[in-house]
Amino acid sequence: MKFAKIVFRIAAIWGVLILTPLYFMYRVIGVQDPPPITHPGFFYDFIGAGLAWQFAFFVIAHDPARYRPLMLPSVFEKWSFGAAHVVLYMQQRIHSNDLVFCAADSLFGLLFLIAYFKTRPAPGARP
Repeated sequence: MKFAKIVFRIAAIWGVLILTPLYFMYRVIGVQDPPPITHPGFFYDFIGAGLAWQFAFFVIAHDPARYRPLMLPSVFEKWSFGAAHVVLYMQQRIHSNDLVFCAADSLFGLLFLIAYFKTRPAPGARP
């Protein structure tokens, strides 16, 4: 259980530190990596959804046994981001430096899966 607490806390802190600045980088991203963002709703919705998951990771870290069922959707959250980036890179639609974030999320997904199997369900939890 200690492993799960550490992994989910680190992932949550990492995610908050990486995602929060994006709220203030809307125009910068368009300049540094053209074309400019044309759908601000999707952009800000992505950041908000991503941050919501970071707060879910804090909740899971607080009581991993109780929130063990949320670990599997957490793995999907991490691996779906990673898989999408790999496909986009193979299609030459993103830069190779974007794969750093993909690798970090994919690693967290693997660690979440390990945490899931290392964490016993809470007493009285349904299988």
